[in-house]
Amino acid sequence: MLGLMQEWPLLCHKLLDHAERQHGSREVVSRSIEGPIVRTTFAEIHHRSLKVAQRLERDGFRLGDRVATLAWNTARHIEAWYAIMGIGAVYHTLNPRLFPEQIAWIMNNAEDKAIFVDLTFAPILEKIAGAVRSLRRVIVLTDHAHMPQTSLANAVAYEEWLAQADGAFTWKTFDENTAAGMCYTSGTTGDPKGVLYSHRSNVLHAMMAAMPDAMGLSTRDVVLPVVPMFHANAWGLGQSGPMIGAKLVMPGCKMDGASIYELLDTEKVTFSAAVPTVWMMLLQYLEETGKKLPYLKKVVIGGASCPRAIIAKFQDNYDVQVVHAWGMTEMSPLGTLCTLKPQHEMRTGEARLDVQGKQGFPPFGVEMKVTDDDGNALPWDGKTFGHLKVRGPAVARAYYGGDGAEQFDADGWFDTGDVAHIDASGYMQITDRAKDVIKSGGEWISTIDLENLAVGHPDVAEAAAIGIPHSKWGERPLLVVVRKPGREPSKGDILTFMSGKVAKWWMPDDVAFVGEIPHTATGKIQKTSLRAQFKDYRLPTD
Repeated sequence: MLGLMQEWPLLCHKLLDHAERQHGSREVVSRSIEGPIVRTTFAEIHHRSLKVAQRLERDGFRLGDRVATLAWNTARHIEAWYAIMGIGAVYHTLNPRLFPEQIAWIMNNAEDKAIFVDLTFAPILEKIAGAVRSLRRVIVLTDHAHMPQTSLANAVAYEEWLAQADGAFTWKTFDENTAAGMCYTSGTTGDPKGVLYSHRSNVLHAMMAAMPDAMGLSTRDVVLPVVPMFHANAWGLGQSGPMIGAKLVMPGCKMDGASIYELLDTEKVTFSAAVPTVWMMLLQYLEETGKKLPYLKKVVIGGASCPRAIIAKFQDNYDVQVVHAWGMTEMSPLGTLCTLKPQHEMRTGEARLDVQGKQGFPPFGVEMKVTDDDGNALPWDGKTFGHLKVRGPAVARAYYGGDGAEQFDADGWFDTGDVAHIDASGYMQITDRAKDVIKSGGEWISTIDLENLAVGHPDVAEAAAIGIPHSKWGERPLLVVVRKPGREPSKGDILTFMSGKVAKWWMPDDVAFVGEIPHTATGKIQKTSLRAQFKDYRLPTD
């Protein structure tokens, strides 16, 4: 027997319809690429998205066509996003921090037929457009006055192109499992792999993200998505925001501490989300200027493990709640968020930070387990490391084109490539990427724990731990450190600071000081480059 409920497919453009009906006057504020702060509303974005959809259809784009975006977080990007989905086409957010050759490869792999591009990235596109065989329309996200001279074929200024539509358009209707968006992994090993989101998965993920023990959003919030839309849907905020009617503040291309602070302060932002490096810049700016955060209530920190020192500074110095999070492009991307369960709520000081340093527990819609090398489930004891595997309605079941099939098993579990443990309360903690973990004397050492501990030293700006071959132990840790400007900590200073805070056999065998640590296009430490840089390094203990 089937239920007698209405057929109401979960389609992404219904999120924007709801925002227009229930929260039409709610503001969306953007730092425009041209410079000025621009204000609009959900009602206006809804109307303009219909115009964009009308123009896309008039230009011949249809169900299933891939339409790329190479753009920052702005209202125009949101308009394009929903319009693409509203005609049944597939938005494809490109990461501008990849090498141009990688972007061209990805566009060819996805067979992108059109692209919306910001002024900032037009020069990148000019270099590679000729190599993208399928591309036949370029829309530059600006007006006629700011449209640059360009070698791009079939290029048009967005506002000029949009003026040719009146918005008399009806969203298309199709199955909720229809593809809605694409995002490629960063490709740190081999070519990037495409993740293909459905309308259903995006809507369910938006609901999951807004839950109280996830991001905990409401219409009373003012949300600043610092995390870019090209980083796995801005962690769902581009969909959760309209769904619940929060005011959105879009940061455009300026990510420095002063620019982020300006928006936090002038727009009275209550909630924001970004990777740790962004928050490091903001905290440094606050320390230098003595400014405070009177409106900000909560930040979500993900994309890389959050150092304990950042959590403590936000909470102790600025009374801002930190939610440590973890996820992947393949998970839409949220996997876990670290809010406090009742048994932890009364903890204070270091005991509270012990919990908050973990990546947290999953919302409804994400299942997870850790296994040994043979796929056997390991206990949730907070100590036993294993391969982290996940499944759920917003988790990929395959990569676009069939790549990486070995990461998916017959029971629907996706092998994340992370090494983690889960405690008895269900809190998961990443200890490493499987390819980065240091194997010393047959035992695993967590590079993430070493890095987070080292960054707690007041003179350390950034740290990375890698395994160096050792004749007796197989591998031993080398700590690579970037000093803060004007500070000169020694190897002994660093090791003394770390001593007693981790197991003695985990302690680094040496410390190397560098001017900078390489990062991937998504802001993560690029361990492959570091290992290549130190491939001939000999530890003093060997």
